[in-house]
Amino acid sequence: MFVEQRMTPNPITITSAATIADASELMRVNKFRRLPVVDGGKLVGLVTDRDLRAVSPSPATTLSIFELNYLLAKIKIKDIMQKKVITIQSAATVEEAAILLYNHRIGGLVVVDDHGTVSGIITETDIFKCFVDVMGLIEGKTRLTIDVTDKIGILHEITEVFSELSINISSMVTYTLPDGKKEMVIRADIADTASLSERLAILGYPINHIAHIG
Repeated sequence: MFVEQRMTPNPITITSAATIADASELMRVNKFRRLPVVDGGKLVGLVTDRDLRAVSPSPATTLSIFELNYLLAKIKIKDIMQKKVITIQSAATVEEAAILLYNHRIGGLVVVDDHGTVSGIITETDIFKCFVDVMGLIEGKTRLTIDVTDKIGILHEITEVFSELSINISSMVTYTLPDGKKEMVIRADIADTASLSERLAILGYPINHIAHIG
């Protein structure tokens, strides 16, 4: 799955000459937390709700509303924006987007095309929705957690059992636990878990957890 399939296309942008009051209003009306800053069609920065909060007067201020508006109108986006923006290409995979968000501990990425033009925004929420869809969580499948070992042929052996029992696998993922052991999670429509569990145990792949999700 690619970024362009999951991003919010054609995001609202703002210029570096705009004020923080302009940015605050855009975010409030449209209910989002980040704005790409674009000058002359090119990305020059990013401003987030956190950036705006950092320069906004405290609620305990003694300034009048007129003084507050004056101050907010004086501060430009170029003065507070993040100039080093982490971006990703629209043709990149969702996995590449996820690892960038994870490594940099940020909540969203600006998506650009080959010419550096802003084409979208992809956020941690988009990645989360992608995970839900890819794993088929909404479909209402039986989830099996199987103890496995890292060896050649394991996938063939396990899927062969499912095939022999006429069980269609919806999704499958293998991961490593903190202690180094490996588990495989399989989601499928399973009517008889007892027979499946017995067959897998004989091959050395015991099922250690069964749940119906969705």
